[in-house]
Amino acid sequence: MAKSRTELMVARLRDLQASSEHVEAAAIVSVDGLSIASALPAGTEEDRVSAMSAAMLGLGQRMTQELKRGNLEQIFVRGESGFVVITAIGEEAVLTVLARKEAKLGMLFLDISRASQDLKHLI
Repeated sequence: MAKSRTELMVARLRDLQASSEHVEAAAIVSVDGLSIASALPAGTEEDRVSAMSAAMLGLGQRMTQELKRGNLEQIFVRGESGFVVITAIGEEAVLTVLARKEAKLGMLFLDISRASQDLKHLI
């Protein structure tokens, strides 16, 4: 039996987690803040991650437009316990990734880039 698009997206998110030991969670969120697919740990509120991702996306888009930086590609947030990376997947969705502070950023960005390219074909 063929997998649904959502199942394929969740599988790709889990592959991202498996390929990078420091990726803790990942979600695909619409620009409106609705969850499309996620691979989040227990206790993580999917709706909250989606809403915050959309809010950051909106602010990031406004900044890049007003400061004439072109189209938004990625938002990177660094906290003392790790990173949040929000990456555009086409014009209708973003990939939000939560990573541990030990993550090697070059590898993390490469893994996210590959995942977002794969997911672009599923959305």
